[in-house]
Amino acid sequence: MAARAAGGSDDARGDDAPLLDDLMPWSVRPLRTGRAWVTAPDAASLRARWDRLTKAPRDEHERLFRVTRSRDPRSRVAALPGQATGTGPFDREDGPCPAPVRIAHGPFDEQWLIPDHRLIDAARPELWRVADGQQFFVVEHGYVPQDTGPALSVTALLPDGHSPAGRPGRIRPLYRRPGGLEPNLAPGLLALLKDRHGDGVTARSVLAWILAAARHSPAGCVVPLPADTARWSAGVELGQELLRLHLRGARGGECPRLPGGRRPYVRASMPPAPTALEYDPVDEALLLGTGRVSPVPAGAWEFRVGQVRMLELWFGRRAATGANGAGGASAEGSPDADGLEAIRPRAWPQEWTSELLELVTVLALLAELRPRREEPVEGPHLTAEDLRAAGVLPVPDAARRPASVLDHREEGPDGQFALL
Repeated sequence: MAARAAGGSDDARGDDAPLLDDLMPWSVRPLRTGRAWVTAPDAASLRARWDRLTKAPRDEHERLFRVTRSRDPRSRVAALPGQATGTGPFDREDGPCPAPVRIAHGPFDEQWLIPDHRLIDAARPELWRVADGQQFFVVEHGYVPQDTGPALSVTALLPDGHSPAGRPGRIRPLYRRPGGLEPNLAPGLLALLKDRHGDGVTARSVLAWILAAARHSPAGCVVPLPADTARWSAGVELGQELLRLHLRGARGGECPRLPGGRRPYVRASMPPAPTALEYDPVDEALLLGTGRVSPVPAGAWEFRVGQVRMLELWFGRRAATGANGAGGASAEGSPDADGLEAIRPRAWPQEWTSELLELVTVLALLAELRPRREEPVEGPHLTAEDLRAAGVLPVPDAARRPASVLDHREEGPDGQFALL
């Protein structure tokens, strides 16, 4: 066993690679809103929906609210960490809508959420508690057979963990405490990697390696760990570039840009309510009704997660007849022609066009890096058995639970305060 630990296994694709679940042991299930109307691609619609609900006659209130087993207009729940919202029954609410927060709605989409715990069935407060300017969230996409897309994504926004293919994975914060404290890594893993690859190994470089090397498997997301320092350095460098693209300029990073001549532009303005999205491979153009965006590389158009094309999914959530977004059916409830989900922009907002151009850029650059993602899994690697021999595995139960935040005051139901 000692000799194997020194050199590692030669098969980085075998079943002996450690699971992400062991390397980043604290994970949280995806958010469950229970009602589609609390999220939207634009913040103005959320404010309008709030006003419609709070001013609705009593006999319409429960229908518009969308009562579930977890929430109804009389529910009393604690405020979400960091949010100053009401904690009494919602049927007494007559104030303005809380400021919507930007969230990561599944991979490669950013939307808005009303951060009121009374409206969200399972908001996962433990995630809100550690969401700050130093945090990164790893989001697993869930295993889909024959899926060749990325196994996970990383965001600086609070993620809802939505899975395009309907098979949600887990959300894993990089840090267990606010302020970038206590990396969410198996105890002893950072020391082991520093011993092998030098003192330059940090929690963020481990995150970069995971982003570059993670792979789907029926047993869960696996992450080969290299025995060779040169491969570690190359994989971290690739992972840092992937991370920059995933973050889209967050945390002081550079916003992704394609070289001049390859940058997508609007060649024909968007119609007020495009209902269809098509791709012209000859002209490398996206057609949104009469709107036209080009150049759009084929790699961006074909970029998929869970076998779902990301550009089609993004557009469908915003189109007048789209699915899983304002004005369409959703995993959180069936469409309602006169429900709150029907409140949406009357015309295609300019900011959506800007977001589309950014998304095309990100997906195109990620597609170009895809061939290099085979490099980190080649050559000798450390196995799960090697980690057990080093005392890194098995992971202590305490590492799989959220850390206590003893100085964090939060408002409980009906205005009570709790010290966590």
